[in-house]
Amino acid sequence: MTDSVDGRESAEATAPAATDPVEEEQKASGYAWYVLSILVILYILNFIDRNILSILAEDIKADLGLTDDQLGFLYGTAFGVFYALFGIPLGKLADSWHRVRLMSAGLALWSAMTALSGFAKNFTTLSVARIGVGVGEATASPAAYSLISDWFPKKMRATALAIYSSGLYIGGGVSLLIGGAIVERWNAAYPVDAPLGLAGWQAAFIAVGLPGLLLALIVLTLREPIRGQSEGIVTPPPKDPFRGFVRELFAVIPPFTLIAAIRGGSRTLMVNLAGLTVIGLGAWGMATLTGNTQQWVAVGIGYYAIYSWASTLKKRDEPTFKLIWGTPAFLTTILGYGMVAFMSYAASFWSAPYAIRVLGEAPALAGWWIGGPGAVAGFLGVIMGGRMADWLRQRNPAGRILVVMFGLAVPAIPLAFAFTTQSPFAFYVLVFLMSFVASSALGAAAATTQDLVLPRMRGTATATFFLSTTLVGLALGPYMAGQVSAVSESLSTGVLSLLIAVPIGMAMLLIAYRTVPEAERTVIERARAAGEDI
Repeated sequence: MTDSVDGRESAEATAPAATDPVEEEQKASGYAWYVLSILVILYILNFIDRNILSILAEDIKADLGLTDDQLGFLYGTAFGVFYALFGIPLGKLADSWHRVRLMSAGLALWSAMTALSGFAKNFTTLSVARIGVGVGEATASPAAYSLISDWFPKKMRATALAIYSSGLYIGGGVSLLIGGAIVERWNAAYPVDAPLGLAGWQAAFIAVGLPGLLLALIVLTLREPIRGQSEGIVTPPPKDPFRGFVRELFAVIPPFTLIAAIRGGSRTLMVNLAGLTVIGLGAWGMATLTGNTQQWVAVGIGYYAIYSWASTLKKRDEPTFKLIWGTPAFLTTILGYGMVAFMSYAASFWSAPYAIRVLGEAPALAGWWIGGPGAVAGFLGVIMGGRMADWLRQRNPAGRILVVMFGLAVPAIPLAFAFTTQSPFAFYVLVFLMSFVASSALGAAAATTQDLVLPRMRGTATATFFLSTTLVGLALGPYMAGQVSAVSESLSTGVLSLLIAVPIGMAMLLIAYRTVPEAERTVIERARAAGEDI
């Protein structure tokens, strides 16, 4: 994502039409499938490290004296805001630098920070560690989505991305199995005088963090494909790949955002300060209303940072701005899926605490019956959803959006029954069904965003996609359920409040359904009109 002053990357060929027979005959190589398998393992570790907090929540709450809204902050906001913010410059780096090296470095960072979470002694230090996990994990999907899009032809892209995304559900499920088992066995083995004075939840963080350091070395052995090869838009690497990364860092990370605004001139600075004022007042109002300052300071920082980045992007790289922020089809797709994430992240996080706190289940048992079946349900749902999305797209240019709609509306039914039942068996069955149907939407939404941009923009498009899943879904969903739970003193009420996402998301997706076909058909035309040299 570079502008004309810095030398915008020039493509050397024109993309074939979506129905080009050459593209239709393309198949993925055996090595492409090998790369995908390594990326799936990486993503499994990604979500083990991210989601293990769920099964550890009750122990952490008791040990550190936390409230439900603080737990929601640790799981969602502390991780999600910084994951989203650093995803922008790191997405840019994925568009211009060696993607394999970027992923390996990020994996080493988030694994180390997960292990360090095991030495946290209070809310503040655990928050800092969760922020570090978020920064490290921000490298993974922008680079992985871009790699997958180069190793696999367009007709297989939703399937390949769905397979990669299955790591989300496998990792989330495995984290509960591992976390619950470690906590119970550690606490039983060391009721007093534990090694290094560690509690069971601390030992669990260390145990799942360390293996990622080994996997980082394996990831380094992967080959880097030619960028744009799957669509014939071969894009040579820029001469100075880190220049764009630094520019994006200044554009999105406060307080560097003010420096970037000053460089843009007085009008840019005034627009930036106006946005800062409005967002700051909004964050102050929400903090006053809820009494939760850290949540709304973090969210305010996140929203201001994205506002700063988007408001200067048009000047720095107009083609990318036009195809992402200037395309209603792209925005409504990611916001619609953001509502899926809003419900899914929150329900996923609060399932184990509900089973332990309300239904009286032991952590290991809850981890087993939520994590194991949940991993299977998520894996099957995302794979079947990806296949269905590709099948529908061949018959309907907007067919993938139908799968996203399904993944938003249908999970509301098992969610409503799961978090009101008093039967552990019924709860586990309903959580399985909820995970199965909700997971079907991810591959369809991800593939749609990739189809709406040029190859050189894929990393940035992926980072923008995850802005919605994190700043809308992850940063707000788990926290909102925790806040309502804390106020109402009912975890059931807290989770049921998530159902407000369904009508909001459906409105967004109806617009996406109507606008995606034309937006995809005119990608190259609109990029050229904005100044892209292709």
